[in-house]
Amino acid sequence: MSETVFLVNPASAGGSTARRWPEIAHQAANAGLVGDAYFSEHPGHLGELAREAVKAGARRLVLVGGDGSLNEIVNGLGKHTSKIELALIPRGTGSDFVREHAIPHSVEGAVQVALEGELRPVDLGKATFHAWDGKQAEQYFANAAGTGISGAIARRVNDGAKGLGAKGSYALAVLSVFPRWRNCNVRLRVDTEEREGKMHEVIAAIGRYQAGGMKLCPDAVPDDGLFDVLILGDLSKADLARNLHKTYRGTHLSHPKVEVLRGTLVSIEAEEPLPIQLDGEQPGTTPVQFELIPGALRLRVPPRG
Repeated sequence: MSETVFLVNPASAGGSTARRWPEIAHQAANAGLVGDAYFSEHPGHLGELAREAVKAGARRLVLVGGDGSLNEIVNGLGKHTSKIELALIPRGTGSDFVREHAIPHSVEGAVQVALEGELRPVDLGKATFHAWDGKQAEQYFANAAGTGISGAIARRVNDGAKGLGAKGSYALAVLSVFPRWRNCNVRLRVDTEEREGKMHEVIAAIGRYQAGGMKLCPDAVPDDGLFDVLILGDLSKADLARNLHKTYRGTHLSHPKVEVLRGTLVSIEAEEPLPIQLDGEQPGTTPVQFELIPGALRLRVPPRG
């Protein structure tokens, strides 16, 4: 096996990645980025392929896919993410992780970053939660995790078509979930600080962007060793309707029912099971704990400055 391995999700970008792969591979090779290529065949397969590639001697993984594909890879590697360097050729719906790290959407630009970009250690999150099979489970996330309405929206997006693109798909999911959502009492602990009451959502963010481009945590820094924990309190439906547009600009933090805490360990319990989401994937419910792992992911990004 070569030291560089392409991990390709052929179903990403609405299935067009499968059709475009020969063109992508040709552009990458012309620029000097060559290696073995492995294709996922079912959900979770990319994680298996990543693990096998690293065991066989790969030192650089190049993901051709989106945020969900990245989530599979970090879960396949788990605590061993720091042993490899990761590069991305974006092919996804949300692309919030890509947006956070300013990785070009063009194949040419992304390949140049993979070859010549700065190798940046960024933080990783680990979630311990109640899985759908009733057991306690652990999973990793690279960008953000949420508890509350974002979990229900994530499930709606993943169960539906994504042909409307990032904003359209998420907007349709919000319109479907939003009218029926009911806030419930939540007990939250961030390191030593505690909050309790009715909440709409709690997000533990590594990066600034989520949900297809919403700038939900505008001050988050992906290598500062801290979560930005966004608390959306007991917002009414009118509150959300009036302020939803502000989330795309990151100007929503002045709302009196919005608060941001910072810390490395987040624990959430609720009076009824709340859905969680990890990088847009929806694996279970509360109770949940989010733990930050500083600098665990080595990522190729455009040079700073």
